[in-house]
Amino acid sequence: MTDYKTVSKFAFDEFVEKRSRFIGYCAPVKTKEQAIEFINEIKSKHWDARHNVYAYILREGGIKRYSDDGEPQGTAGVPVLEVISKSGITDAAVVVTRYFGGVLLGAGGLVRAYSHAAKLGIEAAVPAIMRLCDNCRLGCSYNQYGKVSAVIAELGGVIDDTVFTDCVELRFHSPKGALGRINKELAAASCGEVEAAVDGESYYMTDIGNDEP
Repeated sequence: MTDYKTVSKFAFDEFVEKRSRFIGYCAPVKTKEQAIEFINEIKSKHWDARHNVYAYILREGGIKRYSDDGEPQGTAGVPVLEVISKSGITDAAVVVTRYFGGVLLGAGGLVRAYSHAAKLGIEAAVPAIMRLCDNCRLGCSYNQYGKVSAVIAELGGVIDDTVFTDCVELRFHSPKGALGRINKELAAASCGEVEAAVDGESYYMTDIGNDEP
């Protein structure tokens, strides 16, 4: 499978358990450096919190890291990492900040609380699918532009850039394997004058969760 699941944006959510405040932060990251930068930002923001537990999973190299940040071993970082993993999410980092409320939760209570905070953070960040697509380009006349752009949209393509000079140059991405059908419809719409060519491939975000605002 070339597609993979990640999160679409930085977000957070929180809840209170026995007077302890848990804040689950989640953000898309692609490198170890980006993950560490995000983690440090949250730690700096909540410097006065008792714990800033984190975990992240990176697609490149299959890297997985976590920290209990002072909580009993196995009660915080590992549960957060497991929530990310079981969600099928990669290229994402989660930090769960805890403001201690004076009531001990016990090992089981900590696992449940950190797991719940991580889940809230991931849901708020809106899981989405990254799909490998063909980057395509074509040129057409101004008279053909309306029909050409309509064909691309109707067959699942997304126009990324349009340049207007003596003609119209379009760059768009389309699902893998779709260019043959697109070119067939482009030919029909332009009397055989317009044909798109593949110019590389890239990942694009699709299928964002329905709960996105």
